[in-house]
This record gives sequence, structure tokens and C-alpha cells, in this order.
Amino acid sequence: MSNLELGLYSFPVLLLLIFLRIPIGLSMLAVGLGGLYMVYGNVTPILSRLKGETYSTFSSYSLSIIPLFLLMGQFAGLGGMSQSLFKAANAWLGHRKGGVAMSAIGACAGFGAICGSSLATAATMAQVALPELKRYGYSGALATGTLAAGGTLGILIPPSVVLVIYAILAEQNIAKLFVAAFVPGIIAAIGYMIAISIYVRLFPGSAGSSPRQPYGERFKALFDVWPVLLVFFLVVFGIYFGWFTPTEAAAIGAAGTGIIAWLNGGLTRKTLIDSILMTASATAMIFFIVYGAAIYNSFLAISQLPNQAAAWVTSQGFSPWTVLVCMLIFYLILGCFMDSLSMILLTIPIFFPIVSGLDFGLQPEELAIWFGILVLIVVEVGLITPPVGMNLFVINSMARDVPILQTYRGVTPFVISDFVRTVLLTLFPAISLFMVRWLY
Repeated sequence: MSNLELGLYSFPVLLLLIFLRIPIGLSMLAVGLGGLYMVYGNVTPILSRLKGETYSTFSSYSLSIIPLFLLMGQFAGLGGMSQSLFKAANAWLGHRKGGVAMSAIGACAGFGAICGSSLATAATMAQVALPELKRYGYSGALATGTLAAGGTLGILIPPSVVLVIYAILAEQNIAKLFVAAFVPGIIAAIGYMIAISIYVRLFPGSAGSSPRQPYGERFKALFDVWPVLLVFFLVVFGIYFGWFTPTEAAAIGAAGTGIIAWLNGGLTRKTLIDSILMTASATAMIFFIVYGAAIYNSFLAISQLPNQAAAWVTSQGFSPWTVLVCMLIFYLILGCFMDSLSMILLTIPIFFPIVSGLDFGLQPEELAIWFGILVLIVVEVGLITPPVGMNLFVINSMARDVPILQTYRGVTPFVISDFVRTVLLTLFPAISLFMVRWLY
């Protein structure tokens, strides 16, 4: 059996292990090691490669962004930022039909700007918004569907852990990817609010509204979100304008949110230790998946599968748009069974060389950035796509009185909104690229 055939057969074996519920990091590590053994025939070069991959993978300075952004999200929750964001959004939108749900979307967008994790955004905002949604008569389907969809804004609106991983894999500039993701993130939040507005008019009994608040209370609530705005401007605009590197910005953001949490009384010795432990646990999980992917991708590189696949697609004369659409559909299907990080780590080493060889009328760097945003969008859809969208289970576990089928039904309008946005961003690359072109 040739090395190329080994690479081809490894993919269905890996998917089988994933479907058998073996952790994705362990699955990729096992298939990668098995493939390397079949290539080399003995363990000595494998042990040497394990040593080299461990150093080359985790000596990457860019990976230090991940625990810092995760810690920033922990501190933001302790600092009461999620509560202040929801109160401010609710003060301005809550009196409208479906306004409390729209407020939850707005608060998720704001929290996502200082968190970078979809699951953390969904879980944190659910603690704040779910009781309010129930109090104002929102159906279980709409309440849980709103929060599950809103949580996806955590990886779409910069900073984003998934974008950092993509930047490392595709060897792209993290700051430019953050810039490119900003407008699609805002479009996502607006699209979700439009979906809520349509839903509550089709099903009038599914939502209530909170009392209209005077403008004095509205501006006071808006003023209370200054810590969020301060951290966002320091981190995101600091990266955009070249004041800090992304890693330095993540460190400043973590320190800033920590100080705010301490001033607000949420950061004590106990909560600090808990935050560090939770960050360490999440980081270890992510890094193990990254390491498993590195070993598997090392095997794929030896098998020449990515290069051969790119050459085959190019030689067939397929339309670039046909290839791209097939990839996006594949991501949507894969998202029904796999988490976002795993999809990125598994597919980018294969898909990125193929896309790089296609002609969309863009410069190579612009093509890489645009493709990264499209991948991020469809990966985000996978977080709320039944049957195993991760955000659906996170929210449903916090709303135990809501059957999972209701959550599936409630998230449907948001999935439709995501499909419309994906088509829009695919047909018009300038939406993702115009800020990059303007700033750089």
C-alpha cells in the first residue's frame, strides 16, 4: 500500500473513531501514530518525530494567546460584565416585541468581544439572561435557541480562539484576520435580531416585553458598560493600530479584566484559583487536540495527500466556486458531529492547499483571509446545528425544564440567518476584506 493510499484510508478511520465517541485529540493522535508506523515500519523515527513535533508545536509564541483569552473570559464573568451588558442592552431594546431576546444577542456580542470562546459566552450569558427571558414570558424554544445562537458570536467577533488556530495553521497574520472578522460579526448579530423579530411576529405567544425605561435609566445602564468598552478598545484597537502584538493585547486584556473584577469584588483568592484552574483545564484540552492534529498532519504531509489532492482538484478543471461550495457544505455536515476546533485542525491542512491553488481574482493573502472567515462562519453554524451542536447542549443543560427538541426548534431561525449570511459573504468577498484593505 502506497503512502498516498494510507493517507486516503486514514480519514474514514479517523471519522469512525470520532463517531464511536473517542476524544478527537486522542483519535487524531492514534491514527497519526498508526500511519507513521505503517510508513516507517519501526518506532525509532516515530519517537524522534514525537519529540520534534512537541517542541515545534508548543514553542509557538502565538499559542500563548489562547490561555490569556480564556482567562480574560473568566475574569470578565467575575467582574459582572455580562450582567452590565445585558442590562444596558435590555434598557434600550427590552420594551420592543422580542426585545429581551434581542438584548441577549447584543450582550452576547459585547461579551464575545472580550471573551473569544463560544461555549464560555453561551454559558455565561445564559446565567444572566435565561431567568429574565423566562420572567417575561419567552417560550423555552426561543429562549434557549437565542442563547445558543448568541454564544456563537464569542468565536466570530474578535478576539477569537478559533481564528488564532486558523492563523497558525495557514500561516496568516492574526491581526488581519481579527480585522476581517469584525464586520461579519456585526452582520451576524444584526441577522440574529432580525430573525427574532420575524419569529415573534409569526409566533406572537412566544415572547413578551419588559417595561419601557426612561432615558435617564438607559444612559445610566449604558455608562455601566465602560469596563467592557475599555477592555475592547485596548485589546482590539490596540491590535488594529499596531500598539500591541496580539499576544501582548491578550495579556493586557487579561490583566485589565482581572483588575476590574477585583475592583467589583468578584475576584477573590478562591475565585482567582478557580479561574486559573478552569483556564488551565480548557487550555490543556485545546492543546491536546492541537497536538493530536499536529501528529496526524505530520503523517498526512508524509503521505503527500494534501499536495496530491490540491493537484488533482486543479487538474480536473472544476470551477473554483464549485470547489468552495462543496467545502462549505462539507463543513456544515461535519459540524453536526464535531466541535469547531477539531474541524479546523482536521481540515485546514488538506483544504487550504486546495483553495490556495484556485483563482478567485484575489491576492494570495486576501484569499487566505477570506477563506478563513468563511470557514469560521460555517464552523460557527456547526455549533448550533442539530443533532450535536455543542452550544445546544450547553444551554439545554442549564434550562433543564426545556426539552432538547424545543431547543432544536428554537434555533432553526438562527440557522437560516446563518445560511443567508454565509451566501452573502461567499458572493461578496469585499464585505470581509474592505477593512483589511482600508487599514493595511
